[in-house]
Amino acid sequence: MPKLRAALPDCRACELWEGATQAVPGAGTARAQAMFVGEQPGDREDREGVPFTGPAGALLDRALGEAGIDRRQAYVTNAVKHFRYEQRGKRRIHQKPGREHISACRPWLEAELAVVHPAVLVCLGATAAQALLGNQVRVLRDRGRPLESDLAPCTFVTVHPSAVLRARGEEERAAAFRGFVDDLEAVAAAIAAA
Repeated sequence: MPKLRAALPDCRACELWEGATQAVPGAGTARAQAMFVGEQPGDREDREGVPFTGPAGALLDRALGEAGIDRRQAYVTNAVKHFRYEQRGKRRIHQKPGREHISACRPWLEAELAVVHPAVLVCLGATAAQALLGNQVRVLRDRGRPLESDLAPCTFVTVHPSAVLRARGEEERAAAFRGFVDDLEAVAAAIAAA
């Protein structure tokens, strides 16, 4: 893991490095039983150099806690290591990474998987799920149940925490959060059984 983290800042596999503050490596213990993979760093993560430290990270922490998963015992990363955004005035607005960005970052993600070798792999959102499991996976159809994968003995997909944050109104947001926690409770059971 130290070698991966040392090499990542020099990545020039796609153009995203030009506008990003830095490449954002995964965080957590390399001996983690569970590995959580999101889409890409957000604005705050790009500035701080740590994944899931912004609003989506706070929601992830809360949901993990409610599901009984200790984030300190997990490994969190993203399918794409640089922040893709559009500048609007002083704000940097998230843009979904393209296939070329996902492909360019795939070797980094594969290296993290090889080092961590998680018992349980969790794809947070469609970008991570399709980057790792292919286009046949559908988050809303396949969420919260174990899927077949060569990447880990037990693999799950669920929504990205930012999808919960985008839910409209208190009722919808509460229902989205409850569904997310339900998915993570299934992950917690798989971790306990590993």
